[in-house]
Amino acid sequence: MMALDTIDRSILRLLRIDARMSNAKLAVEVGLSPSACLRRIKLLEQARVIRGYTALIDTVQSDSTIAVIINITLERQTEDYLDRFEAAVRKHPEIRECYLMTGGSDYMLRVDVESAGAFERIHKEVLSTLPGVLRIHSSFSIRDVLAARQARRVSA
Repeated sequence: MMALDTIDRSILRLLRIDARMSNAKLAVEVGLSPSACLRRIKLLEQARVIRGYTALIDTVQSDSTIAVIINITLERQTEDYLDRFEAAVRKHPEIRECYLMTGGSDYMLRVDVESAGAFERIHKEVLSTLPGVLRIHSSFSIRDVLAARQARRVSA
């Protein structure tokens, strides 16, 4: 495991805000030369502190898409049950996010749907077929409160 210093933490903080920030701008922000900054980034990538870069895709081009948050409780919390469930989830691109949780449920999932009917299909064909599921509790979102903040980051 790599020990992070103040500069490494600053680089990570800035990349979380804007992963497309140029190396030259990042170097100025953290007080390094561009070559030293790039070297630090490469070391963070090699140590898997930075595991990759991603684009946040707006699947909600209009108000017609609904995010559904699903809490899953498994029959058992053994390593085998967790592994089988996670392997099955990875096979379904409809599931946009999946988190192992503490508290009342074992997993929290997110899917985006156009309608309750579309969610019914996902519930029947995907969620109810996942291995080891004891209980499924789904909540439909009303709106994404932080969407405007994410849009500002991209346009800035």
